[in-house]
Amino acid sequence: MKRAERQYALVDLLRGASRPWSAARLAGEFGVSSRTIERDIGSLQLAGVPIYADHGAAGGYSILREYSLPPLNLSAAESLAVLAGLALLESSPYQGAARRARAKIAAVMGEEQRAPVQELLGMMQVIDAVAPTGDAVPLGMLSDAIAARRVVRLTYLGEDKGDGPDRATSTVRDVETMGLLRAGDAWLLTGWCRLRDAIRGFRIERITRLEILDEVPPPRDPTILEADLARWPTRRLG
Repeated sequence: MKRAERQYALVDLLRGASRPWSAARLAGEFGVSSRTIERDIGSLQLAGVPIYADHGAAGGYSILREYSLPPLNLSAAESLAVLAGLALLESSPYQGAARRARAKIAAVMGEEQRAPVQELLGMMQVIDAVAPTGDAVPLGMLSDAIAARRVVRLTYLGEDKGDGPDRATSTVRDVETMGLLRAGDAWLLTGWCRLRDAIRGFRIERITRLEILDEVPPPRDPTILEADLARWPTRRLG
C-alpha cells in the first residue's frame, strides 16, 4: 500500500473506531513499523487532520468523529446488511479492503444507529469449516494476482483422495486466472490449469506459494468457464 493510500485508510479506521488505537496496533493492521505510523500521523496532523493522542494504559490515537464525513444515508437495516456482508469477506482475497470499507461505514453511521447495529452484529457468527493454514499465501497477494490478469505459478496442496492424481501432495501449476468462486464455506481461485489442461478451482487455503509471472495469457473463450460452472447453482455478484 502506498503512503497516501495508507494515510487515507488510517483516517477512515480512526473515524470508525470506538476506542483509541495504539501505534503498535495500527502498525500491525497496516503491516508497517510503529515509527512509520507515527510519521504518518505527524504528517496528517500537520495537514490539519484532527488526530489527538490519549495517554495512559488504554490510550492511543483518536480522531474527531465529525471530521470530513462524506454524505451517506443508510438506514439501520442497510448499515447492518453492508457491515455483515463485508465481515463475510474476512476470509477472502479482499480482506484488507473489506476492513477499510467497514471502517468507513461505521464512521458515518448516526449515533442513534450505532449501538443497535453493533449489538446485532455481535449476535452473528460464522463457522468456517476449514481455517487457512499458517503456510497459506497472504490473501492480499491473491487480489493482486486476479487484478494483474496474468499467468500465475502456484504451489497447491491437493486434497487427500487416496491414489488419485490430486492426493495430498504439493504440485506446481501455471494457471491463467479467471476469477473467484465462493463454494460453500471456501473461496476458490478459478482459472485454466495448464497442468490439467482444463478449468480448475483452487481453494485459497491450500495455495502455499504464488508467483505472478510476466506472461499475459491468450484470450480464452468465456463460454468454457460458463459451461463448467453450469453444473452448479451459481450467481454473479455484479
